[in-house]
Amino acid sequence: MSAVTTPFGFSSTAAEVVEGIDLTGRRAVVTGASSGLGAETARSLAATGASVTLAVRDPAAGERVAKDITASTGNQDVRVAQLDLADPASVNAFTAAWQGPLHILVNNAGVMACPEQYTAQGWEWQFAINHLGHFALTTGLYDALAADGNARVVVVSSTGHQQSPVVWDDVNFAFRRYDPWLAYGQSKTAGVLFAVEATRRWAGAGITANACMPGAIYTNLQRHTGGRGSGRVPADLIKTVEQGAATSVLLAASPLLDGIGGRYFDDCNEAEVVDRRTGTLHGVARYAVDPDNARRLWPLSQDLLAHAG
Repeated sequence: MSAVTTPFGFSSTAAEVVEGIDLTGRRAVVTGASSGLGAETARSLAATGASVTLAVRDPAAGERVAKDITASTGNQDVRVAQLDLADPASVNAFTAAWQGPLHILVNNAGVMACPEQYTAQGWEWQFAINHLGHFALTTGLYDALAADGNARVVVVSSTGHQQSPVVWDDVNFAFRRYDPWLAYGQSKTAGVLFAVEATRRWAGAGITANACMPGAIYTNLQRHTGGRGSGRVPADLIKTVEQGAATSVLLAASPLLDGIGGRYFDDCNEAEVVDRRTGTLHGVARYAVDPDNARRLWPLSQDLLAHAG
């Protein structure tokens, strides 16, 4: 199975990726679309003519972004829906309210390296939002995705997944000392594994799922890590928001990805599978695309959600 390569790369913008693509009549949902990468991803999809729903925790903030997207793209079919990924009831309400087919789902929302925190169900905050909430959302929208026969799911992961595999016996840090970066890494590994297993399970319905590393971009995501002044990433490796959204938009909209699923991309190209931490922003850990790990994560996620209360 050869790696997928495209004409795009590190400096490509989302607008360049979707140039000439017409998605009129197709429907997309982007989570976390009230700022940053999510807003730019939604804007780029709206520019193709797609109907775009911004799934956001703060509807007022979402409405401001929706108006801006309509003003910049001319697309009047940009909507806002409330979604709190840390709250199973909110996720269930969103999926129950959705009507008709769904062609593109971009699981973009997330938290990074936050202080120790747990949901009402006892789930570690980053695993809950970055993985479990999106798992519940995507599986809850299965019928809508399957109705299309050619739907795509995009999981925004991170090179941070190289910080940790999924620790099967203690995903919620009940017995090990909490570490914000290990928790973040585990949650982002889970996202990649979800894309692998969703593609395998749902191939018969024509649904494909891919994960990606958008790059290093300064957005609200870095509020717990020092932001622009932290020096964690060299200045020449920092992307603009427009560049950061490019890989997500490529996976969501480009005909170059027709029929492609279960893979991980960075800089708009499929990443190399690695067996050691790279110390760079590139590469996907072998454990994150391992099909046995992917199969194991699915029932674990289902069991946690089944006992949500």
